[in-house]
Formats: sequence, structure tokens, C-alpha cells
Amino acid sequence: MLFDTHVHLNARQFAEDRHEVIERAFEAGVNRMVVVGFDEETIPIAIEIAEQYESIYAAVGWHPVDAIHYKEEHLKWLEELSSHPKVVALGEMGLDYHWDTSPKEIQEEVFRKQIRLAKKMHKPIIIHNREATSDVIAILQEEDAQTVGGIMHCFSGSVSEMQDCLQLNFYISLGGPVTFKNAKELKEVAKVAPLDRLLIETDAPYLAPHPNRGKRNEPAYVTFVAKQIAELKNMEYEEICQITTHNALKFFGIK
Repeated sequence: MLFDTHVHLNARQFAEDRHEVIERAFEAGVNRMVVVGFDEETIPIAIEIAEQYESIYAAVGWHPVDAIHYKEEHLKWLEELSSHPKVVALGEMGLDYHWDTSPKEIQEEVFRKQIRLAKKMHKPIIIHNREATSDVIAILQEEDAQTVGGIMHCFSGSVSEMQDCLQLNFYISLGGPVTFKNAKELKEVAKVAPLDRLLIETDAPYLAPHPNRGKRNEPAYVTFVAKQIAELKNMEYEEICQITTHNALKFFGIK
């Protein structure tokens, strides 16, 4: 039993064969997923998919890359959607200094507003962080984000940065990059990450794990992530499946 905590089944790459992709995931033992919506196009599709499948849930947020397109009515929209019975978190939200599409100050403003909304609605948050770790952590601290907790989605930082996130009541979610042969630092993170704060994900259709690197990712491939972590921690695959699923159910408040 596996839980893919971050997947974009709402992406255009799955428009032609979404049901088949979901069926392959179920056959691989991935029986729960969270579809993450992050803009005007992907959020309604995330909700729609979650409504269609009993074991699939949704998260809704505003991506930092699209912060330049954010309007105040979007926050009201997110607030309304956060009450939906299948919406289990707010996000993905955060900072992205890699793609130069939204000014940093606008990204920060949209990020802070979503954290405050999450606290108001008592929802955990899902963090997107690319090349902005120190600023992300500083904002989470300043906004008391530990009161709701969250996930460091597709964590790519160091062991030291992981410790900072753990102190903020955050879970560490590992995806396909942990399987890459050159990901030495990330493999060290996997080795020492506390079992009670560990989650797994695909971020499909992006970041496919080895041996499918460079191809379209899909939720069935989260098995490769779990197997890699089990190997690094010198544990049984079934143990990692059980522990990470238990953690995800607890984090998202799913009975």
C-alpha cells in the first residue's frame, strides 16, 4: 500500500490517458494520491479528479511561478475550496528563484497570504521551494507556519536544511531525484530522515525516477522511490510503504 502525496494528474500530459494512468497506479499498489492544483487551470481539474475517485484527494494553492497573475479574488476562491471535503491541504505555495517569471516581492506576498489562509482554515500546507531555501524557512518562521505544519514537497536540500524544516513541524517528502545516481546529498537526507516525518511522492508528470529518468513520470513510479529509500535505510520495502502511508494519512487527516 503506497501513498503518492504529490501528483499532477491534472496536467495536460495526462489529458489523453488519465484513467489508464490511475489504473496502473492502483495495480502497482498506489492506492491513495493527492492531486495538486496550483493555478486557474489546474485547480478545478484537481477537484474534479478527487470527486471521481474515492481514494484520490486534492490540494489547492497558488504556485510562486504564477504569482504575477495572482489577484485578490483568487485568495477568496482558495478559501471557499478549502472547505471542500476532498481538499486535504493548501498548496503548492512557496518561492521559486529559478524561473524568472514573478518578482521575488510578489512571490513573497502571495506566499504569506496563503500561509495566513491556511492558519485561518486549519489546513496544512505544501511547500514549493526552488533555490530559495533560506527565504522559505525565514517566512515560515515569521508566519508561525508550524501551527499548521506542512510538507517540504520534493525536498532537495541538505541534511542541515532538513533539520531546520523538521523544527518547523514539517514533513520531508522525497521524490524521483533521490533515485538519481548523482544525488549524493539527497541520498544522505534519505538515510537520516526520521521515519515519522518521511513521505514519498512522484510530482508526476515531472521528475521521473531512475530507470525512467527523462520520460513522463506517473504515480505508479512512486514504487521506485520507496524501494530506493528502503535500500538506503537498510529496511524492507514493505516497511517503507507502511510507514510513509501511515504518515500521509496522519498528516492529511484521512481516516
